[in-house]
Amino acid sequence: MTLQQLEYIVALDTHRHFVTAADSCFVTQPTLTLQIKKLENEMGTLIFDRSKHPIEPTKTGRQVINMARQILREVNSLKDYVNTEKDNLSGTFRIGVIPTVAPYLMPRFLKHFSDNNPKISLKVREIESEQIIHDIKHDLLDIGIMATPLEESNIREIPLYNEPFLLYIAQQHPLYTRKAVTPEDLPENGLWLLNQGHCLRDQVLSICNQRKTSKIENITYESGSIETLRNLVKSHMGYTLVPELSVIDLKDDFRIKRFEKPEPTREISLVVHKGFSKEAVLENLRDSIMKNIPDSFVKAKKINRIRWR
Repeated sequence: MTLQQLEYIVALDTHRHFVTAADSCFVTQPTLTLQIKKLENEMGTLIFDRSKHPIEPTKTGRQVINMARQILREVNSLKDYVNTEKDNLSGTFRIGVIPTVAPYLMPRFLKHFSDNNPKISLKVREIESEQIIHDIKHDLLDIGIMATPLEESNIREIPLYNEPFLLYIAQQHPLYTRKAVTPEDLPENGLWLLNQGHCLRDQVLSICNQRKTSKIENITYESGSIETLRNLVKSHMGYTLVPELSVIDLKDDFRIKRFEKPEPTREISLVVHKGFSKEAVLENLRDSIMKNIPDSFVKAKKINRIRWR
């Protein structure tokens, strides 16, 4: 038994004519006739007396049709409820943001979003990528903001922007005086990395095509902070790669150097479970973010998107 079959018997009861009923359902008359016959066979009873002209429901058929009408009313009511809910801009939503995005992106748009959506409450946590994926799958988070693509079958990705990676390099480093730098120019020695677990670490290693080490001469340093890595470079040691938003306000810092185009970039997206239905919340969240990031992130034509998994 299907909802479509119920729609067909209701239409036939309404019009008492197979062709007219089929037209009202936007199907052919043979299709409607076949589906009604299948339903009668499944139920083991005739719903319509075909010997009558015009056709009439049987005694049992009247009861079946009445229940079918009630079921279809309730289904339509459910659809109306869901449509209302998905456009409802209220409620509390749990958001997870990776640590290499949160301190640089969230202050840019949260006030704009809050001012324009006063009935929405956001609970924001800074957590690493794999934990965001786990928590969305287990209904511990509603929305993630993280680097993509993920290629997870039950997670939906809504791309936001492509953020370039920049070099942050000590003045004494051999690459400092180079006018143009490509990823192929980056040496193995002198690279500072984030701790394992940060997707940014994997992206940087992919750009540099290097081993998973972070060592300067006799020093090994595991950091969870981009700021720490930059301070290590400021101490005249080595270099690191940073996302552009993390240094966008440091325009006078001579240690910042861009790569030759196409620049290596990371894609940042909203991610939700495929069952998440609050489309209006996602649309407004995306709108607030897009209005508060550099235009160049969106308009960049030539990009070299770096994956982390």
